[in-house]
Amino acid sequence: MLQANNLSVRRGTRLLFENTGFQIHPGQKVGLTGANGTGKSSFFSLILHQLHADVGECVYPENWVIAHVAQELPDSEQAAIEFVLDGDAELRQVQRELAKAAQENDGIRLATLHEQLDHIGGYTANARASQLLAGLGFTAADESRPNSEFSGGWQMRLNLAKALMCRSDLLLLDEPTNHLDLDTIIWLETWLSAYRGTLLLISHDRDFLNAICTHIAHLEHQRIQLYTGNYSAFERIRAERLANQQAEYVKQQRNIAHIQSYIERFRAKATKAKQAQSRLKALERMQVIAPAHVDSAFHFSLFEPEKIPNSLLHLESVDAGYGETLIIKDADFQLLPGDRVGLLGPNGAGKSTFIKVLANQLAITGGEYRLARETKIGYFAQQQLEQLHDEHTPVEHLQQLDKQAREADIRNYLGRFGFSNDMALTRVQNFSGGEKSRLVLAMIIYQKPNLLLLDEPTNHLDLEMRQALAEALQDFSGAMVIVSHDRHLLSVTCDRLMLVSQQAVREFPLSLEEYPDWLRDHHADNRRDGTQQGKNISDEPVLSNKERKRQEAEQRQKTAPLRKKIRQQEAIMEEMTDRISEIEQRLSDNELYTESNKHALQQLLHDKAGFEQQHEQAELTWLELSEQLERL
Repeated sequence: MLQANNLSVRRGTRLLFENTGFQIHPGQKVGLTGANGTGKSSFFSLILHQLHADVGECVYPENWVIAHVAQELPDSEQAAIEFVLDGDAELRQVQRELAKAAQENDGIRLATLHEQLDHIGGYTANARASQLLAGLGFTAADESRPNSEFSGGWQMRLNLAKALMCRSDLLLLDEPTNHLDLDTIIWLETWLSAYRGTLLLISHDRDFLNAICTHIAHLEHQRIQLYTGNYSAFERIRAERLANQQAEYVKQQRNIAHIQSYIERFRAKATKAKQAQSRLKALERMQVIAPAHVDSAFHFSLFEPEKIPNSLLHLESVDAGYGETLIIKDADFQLLPGDRVGLLGPNGAGKSTFIKVLANQLAITGGEYRLARETKIGYFAQQQLEQLHDEHTPVEHLQQLDKQAREADIRNYLGRFGFSNDMALTRVQNFSGGEKSRLVLAMIIYQKPNLLLLDEPTNHLDLEMRQALAEALQDFSGAMVIVSHDRHLLSVTCDRLMLVSQQAVREFPLSLEEYPDWLRDHHADNRRDGTQQGKNISDEPVLSNKERKRQEAEQRQKTAPLRKKIRQQEAIMEEMTDRISEIEQRLSDNELYTESNKHALQQLLHDKAGFEQQHEQAELTWLELSEQLERL
């Protein structure tokens, strides 16, 4: 097992762990969670002996084979599949010894080595390496390409494939999904779920953690606390623990206040001095319970757009691409207020290209692009992080957007995104990728867009910031289009899914939960040979733009009476809330409780009860109507 005993670790002057201990048993799949900077990556360094404990120890069996993903890929002409095969060190050792024995014509040694090769699965190694490369998005032709020809993101995939190729006892994965598309993440989930060794996984993707992990190790307050279950189970258990801790804290504080009051009252009295001293000693011996505390520095909401046009954006028969390469062909698309669209599709199919077209960042080569005059776009893309000014601070970036704003107001706003105190005045060149992403999001939201176009906004963001972003987007009244490999973000913010594939942009007919099954049915062999096997999404009935508009108009007409009734009930609830607030304001007047105002007080209480009853009835009716609308 992997075991920590009284572990304390510092990095420079910063204390990461203090007197912490836990046990991870063989075969367990453990997700490491915690805010950025709590020591998750440092814990991996400790296991790999790149960092040493100040006190205590972290131990595991000496014969364990450990695999992890390297951060850099050697710039070489080695073929991709050969690089991946290098991940199985024992395989390569046996192959070298086989070559030497063959050269020496040592028949007995050759027989022994061939038996060993069979035992470690050496005869199927090339097939396993090919399967790994295919699962991670590489084509058959990519297998023979040299490492130096791949871009940074694909080189990280090669490093991941090499780590998975290792027949390891312990696998360490630090944010493996950062450079992957949703299709590949789903494949990786399946692979890791079947992995027989012990897994330690750092990830900010809650759905990924839920699908794989049997335990969660949470890093907080210089401790590593191990929880049984996946991430959702961890959240529930931790919430209950924090609630109990807070209740015990409040109870203890009342007890402390009572004891202190007794001591102050009777310390000077000779008859009570002994009892007072006894209580003072009891107070000193008491183990103080800390107040419950959750590490989340992010609490923000999106500004209400100043204006929202009836139709924000309209594409008709649009073609787009790069040079002579057509990526999007004959696309029809319209965005109305309240639209929440999630884009699905394999990596390289054109999701980012399509969102660039929507953002008017890529010129179309055919068709018509119409943007309403009052549409105000907030566009987030990874390249925007590179456009930040390294020598400027977060405050200076916001001041460039709003020269009239007071610095105090800007700092207060930035604090909601985790840029408090000195962070707001720190140059961007010192920021991590996650901090830069937060700053770009803060700048976009500050400009009050009515159309949000977000291309992988959660890259580099930790779980707390992702959750804060998801909650903020849920309350956004404008329209949004999101490309993200974070299924939790898509599921809680989007009510419409579209598939970008084979140059087309069309409605995805199933739910997000059904997307993995759809992938298995439709793309089983697509990545291997470039052909589409089985039934294709294009085999589904595809509506013409005219037919789709007709059906949408029919749906609006069908639901219009219900929507009108819902608005009526909302108006009643708002009116009753205002009237109740007015009465509560009047009830705060002490003069009302004199004998001369007794009748007026009774009337106000009677009116308040009536308004509350009307509010409750309107709310019940609103819920029933909303359920009917949801069914339609």
